Amino acid sequence: MERLSLNQITTKRWSLAEAIEGCAASGVGWIAPWRDKVAEIGVEQAAKLLKQHGVRVSSLCRGGFFTGVTPDGSPVDGVADTREAIDEAAALGTDVLVLVVGGIANNDLAGSRQRVADALGELAPYALERGVRLGLEPLHPMQCAERSVLSTLDQALTLAEEHPAEAVGVVVDEFHVWWDPRVEESIAKAAGRILGFHVCDQLVPLTDTFLGRALPGDGPIDHRGLRACVEAAGYQGPIEVEIFNAELWAQPGDQVLRQVIDSYAEHVD
Repeated sequence: MERLSLNQITTKRWSLAEAIEGCAASGVGWIAPWRDKVAEIGVEQAAKLLKQHGVRVSSLCRGGFFTGVTPDGSPVDGVADTREAIDEAAALGTDVLVLVVGGIANNDLAGSRQRVADALGELAPYALERGVRLGLEPLHPMQCAERSVLSTLDQALTLAEEHPAEAVGVVVDEFHVWWDPRVEESIAKAAGRILGFHVCDQLVPLTDTFLGRALPGDGPIDHRGLRACVEAAGYQGPIEVEIFNAELWAQPGDQVLRQVIDSYAEHVD
């Protein structure tokens, strides 16, 4: 329980205040808020609530979309938006900002990946000055077109290594990397740059590449095996349970959190 963090998307029905209060009441000492939920009450009020309830922020979700391609097609200046997100992360007391880098622009995969590299070059010094580390989160290849042109830990690590480890690292999300035959080797290679570890399971059969996640233990992922890998690589930080699942989202937040705690205890801890 001391390392369990509730990624707020898992309890989507809850406001940020409700999620913070729910974590405090259940003995969960960490939370990973999403920026839209923070915006509903403002960064200052969010920071006040976190301090009041003694809940710490494992990471802020999210910045990125440097290619300009988002899932809903809305335009975004990823660099400017991520600068704002870096400031928000610092104000909330976390040193990790999760990045989803954006999908393929103009049918140019190589060019899109270069845009990501260029954006990191511009943002890394800004993040370093503010004590915030940028966590590149590779997503499953099925989400390459609309969400992330980084599909493996190796790709993310190659970009991260161009910058100081205090500024840029990687986030290991089980749903996105468990299938990779090089995942154990890639995690070991990322020693010193792992900024987060996200756990969940994959629904079988997988009918939705976005909402096809489940509670740990309800799918094929070896949670303790991957946890052992990230810990062998030196990561001892919070472990976020992050689940995109419509049926889970429809349930009351306190009911979802109880399931998160139980599944974490049984299959991850």
